Amino acid sequence: MLDVNYVAENLELVTMKLQERGTTADLNAIVKLNQERRSLQAELSELRHEHQNASKNIGALFKEGKKQEAEALRARLREGSDAIKARNDRQKEAKAACNELLMDLPNLAHESVPVGKDETANEEVRRFGTPRELSFEPKPHWEIGTALGIVDFDRAAKLSGARFALLDGLGARLERGLINFMLDLHTKEHGYREMLPPFLVTRESLVGTGQLPKFEEDLFKIEGRDLFLVPTAEVPLTNLHRDEILEAKELPKYYTAFTTCFRSEAGSYGKDV
Repeated sequence: MLDVNYVAENLELVTMKLQERGTTADLNAIVKLNQERRSLQAELSELRHEHQNASKNIGALFKEGKKQEAEALRARLREGSDAIKARNDRQKEAKAACNELLMDLPNLAHESVPVGKDETANEEVRRFGTPRELSFEPKPHWEIGTALGIVDFDRAAKLSGARFALLDGLGARLERGLINFMLDLHTKEHGYREMLPPFLVTRESLVGTGQLPKFEEDLFKIEGRDLFLVPTAEVPLTNLHRDEILEAKELPKYYTAFTTCFRSEAGSYGKDV
């Protein structure tokens, strides 16, 4: 999420960067809500200070026998408490509304990223190896898997419906081998620490990695609970140290994990395969 102060201090730049990404946003609404929040915070600090002083004075007035003045001051305190509550509630509303707008903003592209309407504007940075030239028309993986008997779409559809695959025999063994290969490579050769995270995560975790609120339609939510099936291992791993302060000497930290990726990718390209 972009820092609200950065947005307020760089309105023209942020507007331009958003336009380069083909999107727009009501940045003025974000700024106004943040200003309201800050103004309410200042008012709350002053009201609470006055409230504390008045509370002390009530006790002193009662000791001095000035009961009528003390009761009048107590009545004003009740009014002050209502004013504090009203401002505190509105401040929370303004902060929540501001954060909701901020979470809809995409990251701003680096200066080195070329601007263009589609992938034709992409620049090739480097190339490794030479693509193989085949003397025949290659088949897609789902046709090869079916022909080899290692992928069964019909039985998967019987079990789960359309857009599912059942890996059979060597297909299942190949999947397991690839998982082990990935984990062994990163843990034994690249210094990563293997984790096995929960497959259910909270809304806060998904907000922390940017999946929410933008991709909520693609996620699977547990009915009656604010828990979601993980769309990728990135979510639990990235949130391992959320809200923690780490010492510089502890960094960097490298984690790797295998999880099933639960997401519908509604309307996405190639969703059928």
